[in-house]
Amino acid sequence: MAFDWFKRKTQNITTSTEDKKDVPKGLWHQTPTGKVIEHDELKANNYVSPEDGFHVRIGSKEFFSIIFDDNKYTELDANVESVDMLNFKDTKSYTDRLKEVKSKTKLTDSIRNAVGTVKGEEMVISCMDFSFIGGSLGSVMGEKIRRAIDYCIEHKLPYMIICQSGGARMQEATYSLMQLAKVQSKLAQLSEAGLLYIAYLCDPTFGGITASFAMTADIIMAEPGALIGFAGPRVIRETIGKDLPEGFQTSEFLQEKGFVDFIVKRTEIREKVSQTVRLLSHA
Repeated sequence: MAFDWFKRKTQNITTSTEDKKDVPKGLWHQTPTGKVIEHDELKANNYVSPEDGFHVRIGSKEFFSIIFDDNKYTELDANVESVDMLNFKDTKSYTDRLKEVKSKTKLTDSIRNAVGTVKGEEMVISCMDFSFIGGSLGSVMGEKIRRAIDYCIEHKLPYMIICQSGGARMQEATYSLMQLAKVQSKLAQLSEAGLLYIAYLCDPTFGGITASFAMTADIIMAEPGALIGFAGPRVIRETIGKDLPEGFQTSEFLQEKGFVDFIVKRTEIREKVSQTVRLLSHA
C-alpha cells in the first residue's frame, strides 16, 4: 500500500519521541531578511547581523554592556517602580499586568538609569526597555528621567536617552501625559546649566516620546532602519487617504528631512557618543 511507510516501526525512523532532543532556544537568530546568525556571533557584533546590518531589538542590559567602558556602571534609582494608581482594568487589571511583566522581565519599569564612562567620558544614560509594556511612558519613566537630569546637573555631566517606545501608557491615563511636560521642564534646566543632551532613537520610537523629548535633544542620533513617528503609517495612510513615500518614518527618511542629525550603527555608538561629548561638553 502507498502508506505502508507510516506503519514501519523499525526502519528509517527509530528514535522514540521521548528520546528526541530539542535545539536549545536562542542558539540561532533569523533576521527579517532571512539571514541566520549564531547567537554568540550576533552578541559579539553588538546584536547587529553582519550580513544584512539588521539591528536586533535589545534592552537596557545589552545597551549598557555595549556603551559603558568594560560594562562597568552604577545603576541609579533602581528601586523606583510602577504602581496601579487608578485601579485600571482592560483585558486584565493593571496590577496583575505589572506583576506579570515585572516577573517576566526582572525589571521594575520601562526605563533604567545608569552612570559610567564611555571611552573615558563620564555621563548618565537612561535606556528604555521595550519588553516592559512596549517601553511605554508612565509616571515612573518621567520620574526616573527627572532624577537622572537632577544627577547630571548636580555632578555637571552630559545626559543621553536611548529611546524605544510605543508611546504613553494608557493604564495611567493623564498621569502618563503629564510626564511630557515634566520631562521637558527638566531638560530646559539641563540646557540652562550648559549640559549636553543626546537622544538615540531605536526601533520603534513612537507616540508621545517622539512628540516630546526624543526630538528636543541637542544631538539626535538614530539606528539604521529604525521606525520613528507619532502615529503609525497605517493610521496616517487611512487618515489622509494617500500612499506614503517609500521609506516613510525610517531614520534615513527623517535624516533627509532634517529631523535626525546622524544615523549611527550600534557597532559605532560608543565612538560617536564619546566623540560628541568631547566636542560639545569641553568646548
